[in-house]
Amino acid sequence: MARKPNEDDLLMEDELAAAFLNDDDLSDSDNSAAAAPATTEEDSTEEDFPGQLAVDVFETEEKLVVKARTAGVNKDDLDVSISDGILTISGTLSGGDESGTTNWHIQECYWGEFSRTLALPVAVKEDEVEAVLKDGVLTIGFTKVKQEQAKKIQVL
Repeated sequence: MARKPNEDDLLMEDELAAAFLNDDDLSDSDNSAAAAPATTEEDSTEEDFPGQLAVDVFETEEKLVVKARTAGVNKDDLDVSISDGILTISGTLSGGDESGTTNWHIQECYWGEFSRTLALPVAVKEDEVEAVLKDGVLTIGFTKVKQEQAKKIQVL
């Protein structure tokens, strides 16, 4: 007996598809008034719209951590930079040579350039950062700036 898809299945599919989002996937096709004019294949290339890297950002007591799934990306093809609290991760995901391909049956994987720029949610020491690429996961750890507790001022 076949099982019916449920809402959890859809959420899991969305999470898997979010590994590399393309800007086209982010547009709202139902909102025709705000939709951009249609373009032909000659007007734009895939290089005009780099994929957007999905990230997780969380804190521990001492660190701010950013994680991104970068499976298949060589560390030499990654560029990670920070300036004034803005983190940028970019790179290229090479899918190999498919020049002899005559007919695609399924093409779901994103290949090409990707990037993600985000404002860090807390102050960090930009000179105290560690980036590690292991098992297809890029983990960037920042030391947080200690925030002074507000001091009570007694009014006389």
